[in-house]
Amino acid sequence: MADQENLPGAAGIVAEEFPEVWEAFTRLGEACSDAGPLDDRTKRLVKVALAMGAWSVGGTHSHVRRALAEGATAEELEHVALLCVPTLGFPHAVAALTWVRDYTRGGDEGPPRRPGEGHTR
Repeated sequence: MADQENLPGAAGIVAEEFPEVWEAFTRLGEACSDAGPLDDRTKRLVKVALAMGAWSVGGTHSHVRRALAEGATAEELEHVALLCVPTLGFPHAVAALTWVRDYTRGGDEGPPRRPGEGHTR
């Protein structure tokens, strides 16, 4: 299961305050991951794309961080954002590209998580 101490924001709150819900959610994610033939790298890139399509800045950041930690390149992640153009539209894809670049061009710290918790770039 995911390390609850390293969960950002609201996910960490749910994991701490509702551990049974978090554990069930984690098991569901594991079952879905194991249900098909995709390799781990492909699954991570799909999750990046799904977060982008859901217009989830936090989800995109989370999956981009994990993808980079698992060996994905900035070019691969930026390509995922560009693949959004025909399906999601140019403005959405550009936004997704900026979310990727928060980590690929701004350093591995990414954007601040909460107001007042900024970092220097």
